[in-house]
Amino acid sequence: MQPFPGDPIQLPRNMIENSMFEEEPDVVDLAKEPCLHPLEPDEVEYEPRSSRLLVRGLGEHEMDDDEEDYESSAKLLGMSFMNRSSSLRNNMSVCRQSSNGSCSLPSIRTMVVCTVILVIAVALIMVIYLLPKCTFTKEGCYKKNHTMELIYPLATNGKLFPWAKIRLPSDVVPLHYDLVLQPNLTTLKFSGSVKIVVNIIHVTWKIVLHSSGLNITKATITSAGGHQEKPAEFLEYPLHDQIAVMAPEALLVGQNYTVNIAYSSNLSDTYYGFYKISYRDENSKQRWFAATQFEPVAARSAFPCFDEPAFKATFLIKIQRDEKLSTLSNMPKKATTPVTNGIVQDEFFVSLKMSTYLVAFAVADLKNISRETNGSLVSVYAIPQHINQVEYALNTSVKLLEFYQNYFSINYPLEKLDLVAIPDFQSGAMENWGLITFRESALLFNSRTSSARDKKLITAVIAHELAHQWFGNLVTMEWWNDLWLNEGFATFMEYFAMEEIFPELHSDEDFLNLIFKAMMKDSLSSSHPVSSAVQSSEQIEEMFDALSYIKGASLLLMLKHYLTKDVFQAGIEIYLHNHNYGCAQSDDLWDSMNEITNGTLDVKKLMKTWVVQKGFPLVTVGRKGKIISVKQEKYLYLVEPENWTSDESYLWHIPLTYITSSCNFTHCTNAYLLDQKSAVIELPEEVEWIKFNVDMNGYYIVHYGEDWKTLIDLLKKNHTALSPKDRANLINNIFNLAGLGKESLENAFELIDYLNKESSTAPLTQALFQLSLIYNLLEKKGEQQLAARLMHRIERLLGDKIDQQSWTDDGALSQRELRSMLLAFACTHDIRNCRTTATEMFEKWLNSNGTMSLPSDVMKAIFTAGAKSSDGWDFLLKMYSSSVSEAEKSKMIEALASTEDVRKLIWLMQNSLEGEVIRTQELSHIIAAVSQSLPGYLLAWDFVKENWEKLTRKFHLGSYTIQNIISWSTSQFATKAHLIEVKSFFESKSEQSSQLHSVKEAIDTIQLNIQWMERNLATLQELL
Repeated sequence: MQPFPGDPIQLPRNMIENSMFEEEPDVVDLAKEPCLHPLEPDEVEYEPRSSRLLVRGLGEHEMDDDEEDYESSAKLLGMSFMNRSSSLRNNMSVCRQSSNGSCSLPSIRTMVVCTVILVIAVALIMVIYLLPKCTFTKEGCYKKNHTMELIYPLATNGKLFPWAKIRLPSDVVPLHYDLVLQPNLTTLKFSGSVKIVVNIIHVTWKIVLHSSGLNITKATITSAGGHQEKPAEFLEYPLHDQIAVMAPEALLVGQNYTVNIAYSSNLSDTYYGFYKISYRDENSKQRWFAATQFEPVAARSAFPCFDEPAFKATFLIKIQRDEKLSTLSNMPKKATTPVTNGIVQDEFFVSLKMSTYLVAFAVADLKNISRETNGSLVSVYAIPQHINQVEYALNTSVKLLEFYQNYFSINYPLEKLDLVAIPDFQSGAMENWGLITFRESALLFNSRTSSARDKKLITAVIAHELAHQWFGNLVTMEWWNDLWLNEGFATFMEYFAMEEIFPELHSDEDFLNLIFKAMMKDSLSSSHPVSSAVQSSEQIEEMFDALSYIKGASLLLMLKHYLTKDVFQAGIEIYLHNHNYGCAQSDDLWDSMNEITNGTLDVKKLMKTWVVQKGFPLVTVGRKGKIISVKQEKYLYLVEPENWTSDESYLWHIPLTYITSSCNFTHCTNAYLLDQKSAVIELPEEVEWIKFNVDMNGYYIVHYGEDWKTLIDLLKKNHTALSPKDRANLINNIFNLAGLGKESLENAFELIDYLNKESSTAPLTQALFQLSLIYNLLEKKGEQQLAARLMHRIERLLGDKIDQQSWTDDGALSQRELRSMLLAFACTHDIRNCRTTATEMFEKWLNSNGTMSLPSDVMKAIFTAGAKSSDGWDFLLKMYSSSVSEAEKSKMIEALASTEDVRKLIWLMQNSLEGEVIRTQELSHIIAAVSQSLPGYLLAWDFVKENWEKLTRKFHLGSYTIQNIISWSTSQFATKAHLIEVKSFFESKSEQSSQLHSVKEAIDTIQLNIQWMERNLATLQELL
């Protein structure tokens, strides 16, 4: 899935009432309750007291990993017994009534006997509960099995639900699904039935699977070879999105059974599951579009299923539709048959073995263009009014598909590949096997309004999703903790393929800037390892972040350069061949690489230091003659004593690369593996300068100490001695080190003094990014005069370059992209005559009623200038509503959000949330744009606070969109008052909200901003 820059579940009444203020829940002894379904001992996980019932049963298997649960259960049960014993003693000790009604105390003999009985009873129970791995039977203490205290939640009907873990049990696995759906785009509801063929791994009486928000009306089970469906009881546990189909008889090992479930639901009004989309056709008539988004855990809201990536199966899908509409699914259409008047049913071929999150279908009025390549039909679909914008996507897809097939030495395995533009879509795209869904702006290219940047975006998203057809679809991560195997690989291949096929796009420079941003996130104490343990849906959603995507990809880039491209490619081929149609873990990839290195390098040992540790190293370099000393430590911005792990525990195996003044060409790159805290490198001769981390191909920051002066002088005298990526790398490193307090801000500003001679996009982009961060902090802190002096310095550096830009779409793509960036920055900050020129062009466009063609590369700058006036803003909104170009609309949105009119900003955010004029998919971009301006940054935060429940219902807690909204709405804060406010707000929400990584990251960022200002404000006043 390519990220793009619900109501809380109510507990059943009987679960709420079983609160800590009531007496202990009943203890049900399963050995004495034959009417209850047998329960396996490995089905235990603690739930909140409000949602659990204590159950005592006999374990059948060894359960060493659950002994802690066992002991805790014993203690709870012991407490329960003692409460009852206490109650019994109280009752016994009151008095005995004589025949005349008077009270008399019990005799001493009676009290002694009772005491002895009580002591014996307590002793027996203590032995039974506390003796580990022992079940008392007629034969005595049976060591193999042991008593296990099981804790089960209650189903919605008040009965015991026979499973307590978030993860599904492994005793049943799905083999095949027959899914029939009847969506109704008039009532906006759907009904369905699913037949799941399952295989039994361990004898069981239950089949536990996922279901979310589905109204299940019927469940039956059919044995293998049997023809009679047997009705089955089903239980529901909404807290885990689980249902249990209870078998009327034991399900036997090795046998196949068919579970048949009928259900109905509403088409979702979120961006998850089987959801509805409203749009206007060419005649401005409202139409409906139904599509799916199942990753990571939403297939369960469209049909009952085993909704975990490792439970791969085949799927046969049938969908009923209005005969005027179209349906699409993962596989080609097999047949269409009439059902009733005006309704037909489409049946699709049986799919390959795949995970549930990759299942997809869509029902809509669509048109397409197609082309065949290597036996597969590639088609691009869109709503009718957009079909003239899909040709670029088709050409690009065919080229990329052919490249991947050659690189992986594995053909794309399906007969068709559909790419569909969805009118309202949360992510950039989703890699469903054979049916890739896209946000319209990530697929549609309009030659008149799409800029060089737009073309690069579309190419990148298609490259990413096509890479997933192998990495993710053919070979899938076993569990979401290794999501980076999917997303990191797809991101790496996205940029690698673009460099190979579309070198004119210079995509490597974009990747470089993404790595810089990922490292900012990874440098915070709130960061997490690329491979992290996750369980809940919120934790899974949060794995879709810059670390899984960008850090994962950058680690692969580093490994590719260290192993060499041929060895790396051979390792990938082995990995894909060894695990095709199956699942894999991180170690499986390293093992595949080790098959190629054949003992010369332990790739697993090297890469584990990067995947299981959070953060990254800071490498400090010292130079004395021919001797280069290098040492590593953990790079960390914030050190909180209560959360800080000693730096000594961190050690990376770092593939260092370096070039020197004696030979600074790519073929002269030297390598050294730093697998200790420090080391010494001896050069063959003394050199004038040395630059580590060549082209930023390694995931680490370098501190040159006294040699920074040497590199600053080199850039002043001959900046082209280093590549554009190396120059960008130096700018990034020195500003980060200044923020850390390890390098002076004076040196950082001195290093960028060479920029008036710079003509490459990567270093200019990085410099403007670093300076904008400082400008924004100063502006929001109320240091307007200092901010203006900083902008004046930027104008001195880049003013001439800004003046040299033409207001056209002429030149190579890299030149066009640089022009777009510089003019947008200049118009935003009113540098030189940029805003005057842009306003004049906007007025001409307005006077032509929007019919005049504007250069696409400078369109954003022109719209931003025009939106400064009230009339211009209103006209821009009117044109937004009528535009058919998604590229044009994206630029209009950014311009509308740049206004300084507070009322307009509030209206813009509120309207996008409601999705009336502006689609809700745009909301995170609007909040990002609003939060950058002085009048808007407090408004954005207030809006998030006031609409938090609506936001998390629409976008889901932990989702990439929520991560972005939290980050953008708080990233400008730099005061302790705001720090306290942000902390207090999230602490007042649910525990799931306050524990989000993105919330912790926001708090870390505010603390970092405060720290940066305290450390550097006085220096800035002297410098500027």
